[in-house]
Amino acid sequence: MHKLTIHDRFTKELPADPSTENSRRQVTEACFSYVKPRKTSDPKLLHVSTEMLKSLGLDNTDAQSDDFLKIFTGNALLPNTSPYAMCYGGHQFGNWAGQLGDGRAINLAEVAHKGKTWTLQLKGAGETPYSRTADGLAVLRSSVREYLCSEAMYHLGVPTTRALSLALSGDQVLRDVMYDGNAAYEKGAIVCRVAASFLRFGSYEILAARQDHKTLQILVDYTIKHHFPHIGAPSKTTYLQFFKEVVDRSLTMVLHWQRVGFVHGVMNTDNMSILGLTIDYGPYGWLEGYDHGWTPNTTDRQYRRYRYGTQPDLVLWNLYKLANALYPLIQDVEPLEAILNEYDQDLKEGYLNMMKSKIGLSEINAEDAQLITELEAVLQRSETDMTIFFRKLSNLRKENAEEGLSTIFEAFYQPDEIKDEIKTTWEQWFLSYHERLQKENMNDQKRKEVMDSVNPKYVLRNYMAQLAIDQADKGNYAMIDELYQLLKKPYDEQPENEKWFVKRPEWARNKVGCSMLSCSS
Repeated sequence: MHKLTIHDRFTKELPADPSTENSRRQVTEACFSYVKPRKTSDPKLLHVSTEMLKSLGLDNTDAQSDDFLKIFTGNALLPNTSPYAMCYGGHQFGNWAGQLGDGRAINLAEVAHKGKTWTLQLKGAGETPYSRTADGLAVLRSSVREYLCSEAMYHLGVPTTRALSLALSGDQVLRDVMYDGNAAYEKGAIVCRVAASFLRFGSYEILAARQDHKTLQILVDYTIKHHFPHIGAPSKTTYLQFFKEVVDRSLTMVLHWQRVGFVHGVMNTDNMSILGLTIDYGPYGWLEGYDHGWTPNTTDRQYRRYRYGTQPDLVLWNLYKLANALYPLIQDVEPLEAILNEYDQDLKEGYLNMMKSKIGLSEINAEDAQLITELEAVLQRSETDMTIFFRKLSNLRKENAEEGLSTIFEAFYQPDEIKDEIKTTWEQWFLSYHERLQKENMNDQKRKEVMDSVNPKYVLRNYMAQLAIDQADKGNYAMIDELYQLLKKPYDEQPENEKWFVKRPEWARNKVGCSMLSCSS
């Protein structure tokens, strides 16, 4: 891997844990601990992202080398590098959890290429001082999901961490998939994740909670210097501007989630990127039926804190926690509250504009908010596939209001329910929608192009990922590549892949991995 340009900044500019012992412990006055990946018994590379390779200055020849396999499965180190695990805390399901940290992630190095710097991180590469009672390893099913979803989200236009490679470790890993006492051995796997930074809200929270304001300032100044350099030298004004940018980026990210129907499933503050990237793909899922109350996470089943409809509100809750962490450097509540208050108004405007784009409206109209509210209500009257509904809606012709139901009828999971009051409500909505379309300057073809550019035809439905996992468990990895290639062009028609533009099959409705997921990986 001599072609990689190592440009380590994190370990050179931030305070390190003085102990190099790889034992579980509380790590104070430090942002990270040095730790080496665990060597694996029989590594095998399953897939590599060609786009990410190129972004790092590598090519397919490099990916086929023995060095690549060893480095990205933790069996060799890049020259002149010192791998490390990051220290952070977090609020989990609304409660302060104290120190968490990279329990199964090890950062290999930072790499510079064409003016950008990327952090390379192995997930599932072994224990760290932050592993608590866990083994630091990951299994194939969760690794397939993370690898495919990272790249799928990127091509959907959603801010996200990326994935470089997916590999088997050759080791067996014991996991209790549903936390119900039925543990079993599964194939171990390792994903190389890539991002400009893996800093989280919890990276700052842990320092504030410990009243380690010295290290907090060092970390905030470092973050601004390398990731927000345009806002200037450190000062109270700069810190407020930094917070404002994190707020804006986080809002942009969650609006993209709502647009494509993505549900993160575990929006704890340790899973919130300071760069506004989607991070930590665990028990995520895509909406099948449009349902504001749906969450894919079994741990969240009782209270549904992280359900689809509350994601924008939970981002704000998490931002409040970040504001509290930054307060010691600012010492002024009012400007922080003013920024947080702006979030609410920006959310209302951003959400309205996002939903308008999904139904092909660009002109300003006072009644649009009501039209969208009525749509969201009727969409939930009977199970209606979100992806198919919005994609099919673009086929509606401006002059034919009576075609509304027939245009999107394929999206209904229970078509026989579309009768009586539900049918009447749909017909009334389409009549209002038709009247609203008359006020648009776009013709049918232009409107379809605009709508199809924001409403994906193909998303990584849970059952699709599970099919690839089931095949991979049997030693067949072809479907991983099939889905990877499909999801590189999610907005294209791809008529040869029409089999993936369908509602969730009935067999997947209550199948583990398709409708129910846990944090087990």
